Amino acid sequence: MFDTILIANRGEIACRVIDTCRRLGVRTVAVHSDVDAQARHVEMADVAVSLGGASPGESYLRGEAIIAAAQATGAQAIHPGYGFLSENPDFVEAVEAAGLVFIGPSAKAIRAMGLKDAAKALMAKAGVPVVPGYHGTDQDPGHLEVEAAAIGYPVLIKAVAGGGGKGMRLVERAEDFVNGLESAKAEARGAFGNDAVLIEKYVTSPRHIEVQVFGDGEKAVHLFERDCSLQRRHQKVIEEAPAPGMTPEMREAMGQAAVRAAEAIGYKGAGTVEFIVDGSDGLRPDGFWFMEMNTRLQVEHPVTEAITGVDLVEWQLRVAAGEPLPRAQGDLSISGHSFEARLYAEDVPAGFLPATGRLAHLAFPKGARADTGVRTGDVISPHYDPMIAKVIVHGPSRAVALRKLRQALAETQVAGTVTNLAFLGALARHEGFSNGIVDTGLIGRDLETLVSVGQAGAAGIAQAALALVGLNREPQPLDGFALWAPIAQDVVVSCDEQVLTCRVVTHGPGEIDVTVDDTLVQARHGANGWRFDGQPARAVFVESGVTTVFGDPTRVVRHVDPLDVEAGAGASSDLIEAPMPGLVRQVFVSAGQSVSKGDRLAILEAMKMEHSLLAARDGTVAEVMAEAGSQVEAGAVLIRLEEEET
Repeated sequence: MFDTILIANRGEIACRVIDTCRRLGVRTVAVHSDVDAQARHVEMADVAVSLGGASPGESYLRGEAIIAAAQATGAQAIHPGYGFLSENPDFVEAVEAAGLVFIGPSAKAIRAMGLKDAAKALMAKAGVPVVPGYHGTDQDPGHLEVEAAAIGYPVLIKAVAGGGGKGMRLVERAEDFVNGLESAKAEARGAFGNDAVLIEKYVTSPRHIEVQVFGDGEKAVHLFERDCSLQRRHQKVIEEAPAPGMTPEMREAMGQAAVRAAEAIGYKGAGTVEFIVDGSDGLRPDGFWFMEMNTRLQVEHPVTEAITGVDLVEWQLRVAAGEPLPRAQGDLSISGHSFEARLYAEDVPAGFLPATGRLAHLAFPKGARADTGVRTGDVISPHYDPMIAKVIVHGPSRAVALRKLRQALAETQVAGTVTNLAFLGALARHEGFSNGIVDTGLIGRDLETLVSVGQAGAAGIAQAALALVGLNREPQPLDGFALWAPIAQDVVVSCDEQVLTCRVVTHGPGEIDVTVDDTLVQARHGANGWRFDGQPARAVFVESGVTTVFGDPTRVVRHVDPLDVEAGAGASSDLIEAPMPGLVRQVFVSAGQSVSKGDRLAILEAMKMEHSLLAARDGTVAEVMAEAGSQVEAGAVLIRLEEEET
């Protein structure tokens, strides 16, 4: 076993690797950007080395600086985590040339699976089923259009060097192919520096099921499957293991196919073989096809750990240190069921826009595993992925595990930035998902219901009003004392775009009535704390006139100064603004050009994603105020349309 390893990553995966290293007595070295100098993974590690800069290109992607840090601190090996340099074969070769061990597969194995077209050809040769499609080198748009027609619509255009849904477009009609191809190629160029694409038949009731594999460079085993079908924009939201509806025959067939894939490239370490599965008529051994292999540890690996009792990071360290596979296939089995929900800082109603902000408060329930790289007080940076944490639960059955997931999400507390917590809670309660009826289109079909949380109840608003005026504490003997009439005060608050007046009347210690507009809420304090209309008070956090009332869903209630004059009710439709800090990747219009409502005017790259900025109405471009390649702040005006005639 190694004495010291360097972790070439940040955030929750760096913290996750450090946890295992601590248990094994392995010394850890963290690297960090200037932005991450006080980050949680830096605090947890035994040694920390600055890489400088802020963006990944200035820090976590500087392979030579990372190798130098490992040599300077006495590390014998480098763990890449996932993302950044984890699947960069040139980095692997540089690590090994420096006399260090790369904790992962060989450069040759990474290259074999790095390009989707070549990987599919290799898998077909190894006897692994592949999706019908075009994986050739001829990238002429006309040729690709012909190939798409031959495959039959709908088709998926996918970046050859892609991952994470980037450079991927679903095209359902022939007339939309050219636009979809141009969009996929542009995103692929920006994300990977390679705009080559492949085309695949789109499975109409698709499920995304992947198999965890582990190899020693010659032989491999599988640790069963994960279902990752709950996705939005091709990115996973909630994962589970094992897959609902899985049969022994299907599991055996998929497991053997995944092992063949790993052994065909002499795979060493943890990897994932991803399959697209036809879920239209149950799971069948002849109804799954190879999509890609991720030659690294996956974000969702904790659900596999939960059902197998295996620490995959420990396995990575042991095999990289030259030990044999810790268990044979026959020694591996499934116990219970596990879910993982990805908690992000993002504005769901605004289209899942990534968000920034300071985490004023962050707490997780004791009954769940929470893998996180942030703490209360940390700032979500625009330079990196906005994931806050992964919330993981395990139970003896799927039904029990799902109940535990709902409870864990309801008890997770985040204040200071918008999150997808309410969306995750709605997903966990979704009837189809609860019944194990899942496919990759579920979120898209029911998006309106899933993002709608309804108006806040009067009891929650009343509790927020008490917190804002400091009355949600233990009652004092003189509370409500008055000579003539009960003490009353008005509190104006806003919540869910509603402005409400709360009249707070204190009758005595522990006895308060709150009228929210026309609804009376009785707040009473007893042996177990405050109750509102008989229901226990929810946990709250108050900071700077903002009360966060935690629960399912969490509500943010802001104090409104009645003397303040409300400004305009939103940005003018004449202005196209940056919804977040980011890089202007492309601008498609110029001054004087006519545009129609919904036309794509520009692309903003932020939080590792591309966001299309669309015209809010028909009109004429008056001025273009940003050029491709410029960095902009949130709210910056990028394009202005001529004013509409009245």
